[in-house]
Amino acid sequence: MPGVGGIGVGSGSKEYPGNLTPFVTITCIVAAMGGLIFGYDIGISGGVTSMDPFLKKFFPSVYRKKKGEETTNKYCQYDSETLTIFTSSLYLAALLSSVVASTVTRKFGRKLSMLFGGLLFLVGALINGFAQRIWMLIVGRILLGFGIGFANQSVPLYLSEMAPYKYRGALNIGFQMSITSGILVANILNYFFAKIKGGWGWRLSLGGAMVPALIITIGSLVLPDTPNSMIERGDRDAAKAQLQRVRGVDDVDEEFNDLVAASEASMLVENPWRNLLQRKYRPHLTMAILIPFFQQFTGINVIMFYAPVLFSSIGFKDNASLMSAVITGVVNVVATTVSVYGVDKWGRRALFLEGGAQMLICQAVVAAAIGAKFGIDGNPGDLPKWYAVVVVLFICIYVAGFAWSWGPLGWLVPSEIFPLEIRSAAQSVNVSVNMLFTFLVAQVFLIMLCHMKFGLFIFFGFFVFVMTLFIYFFLPETKGIPIEEMGRVWKEHPYWSRFVEHEEYGNGVEMGKGATKNV
Repeated sequence: MPGVGGIGVGSGSKEYPGNLTPFVTITCIVAAMGGLIFGYDIGISGGVTSMDPFLKKFFPSVYRKKKGEETTNKYCQYDSETLTIFTSSLYLAALLSSVVASTVTRKFGRKLSMLFGGLLFLVGALINGFAQRIWMLIVGRILLGFGIGFANQSVPLYLSEMAPYKYRGALNIGFQMSITSGILVANILNYFFAKIKGGWGWRLSLGGAMVPALIITIGSLVLPDTPNSMIERGDRDAAKAQLQRVRGVDDVDEEFNDLVAASEASMLVENPWRNLLQRKYRPHLTMAILIPFFQQFTGINVIMFYAPVLFSSIGFKDNASLMSAVITGVVNVVATTVSVYGVDKWGRRALFLEGGAQMLICQAVVAAAIGAKFGIDGNPGDLPKWYAVVVVLFICIYVAGFAWSWGPLGWLVPSEIFPLEIRSAAQSVNVSVNMLFTFLVAQVFLIMLCHMKFGLFIFFGFFVFVMTLFIYFFLPETKGIPIEEMGRVWKEHPYWSRFVEHEEYGNGVEMGKGATKNV
């Protein structure tokens, strides 16, 4: 993609031999299933909070407001501190666990982090499914959050290290595909479980999280470790054999030597957290913080985990609001396949920029549509069918724009740009920032909806405008660049080159201070 900050691909770039083998394809598909636990939770939490039996049992004040007993203001019917804690406690737990997960991932490998993630999520799902009191729900949510922190730390790294560089984008986006699939499955289950007589369908929705938890737990036990991780832990002979198996060729010496050189550079780093603050890692740290920050301020999680609540708030009946959430879930999955197809063909920047423009237009239209009907008092009267169709249509176009841009690329780009010596720590920063701002958005969304009303969409639209400019000027193109040679994209960038131009690169591998070239 031409433009300020873009770089050409292929000029002086290495081409390691290797094929997209059935072994690596199946391995990446199984590993990507780690995204199911995150997606399922996003979809389920919004759905159950629109189910009357669930609200009546745990959040009676919200139930009374929803039925119009305490307020007729649609904007404010879900404004409840306890309900907000139920939703957002998971993301605070994920933030905390991702810091611990960084050490586990670095010292014991990516697989162990995935295993911990699956087990913690499994226990949390069990507690939520059998919950009798609000404290049981909160404890279950916290355990789910611990599981998500471990999985989101390790899975994107695993995929980026395992995939051949020519197909890294498509295989890594398998993680986002799993997230979107998890959201869709959760929305469909919510729709049918809400119809169960006796009002206990919410238990099946919450307890159903055990299924994706079992998938990632069992998957982590059967998956092979990445060559990068094996070298990092000193098992070089096995790592070379693994690399040959993964790439499907015997001639892997050049790539293997570069991985070893990167590992030796990383061994010289006593404290990867402190190392992140070095000047030469300024571009990496900037991306590790701003990309997940901007991803949350697209407003997507507001749409996805509050979709049924949002649709209910703008006048849809319960089943209709759950059905609308299913529709947006389908759009999410289908649009993510566009990214799988195009990310290694069109590049990361093109998808980022087009998706940003699309989301901005849709947010403006939705803000105008909701503002016109609901006004300031939040009491729209009877809503015509055409109005509901227009709102859902533009929300779907917005979701599509996110699903082929900031959704998958928000996980892909940070996971592929970090040198090995800071990779686990930087990925932990990436996940922590993502979860911190997911927590903050979830914490204040219902209050903001109550007070800012339709202006909430203008608020997020402003951030979409800013983040699109950020991508245009500051993100270099990373498609087709081997992961251990990524240092050169910063050296060739008109802005970031001033931070890394004096750093030494050997065979495309960024060397730490005091490192020698070992090729």
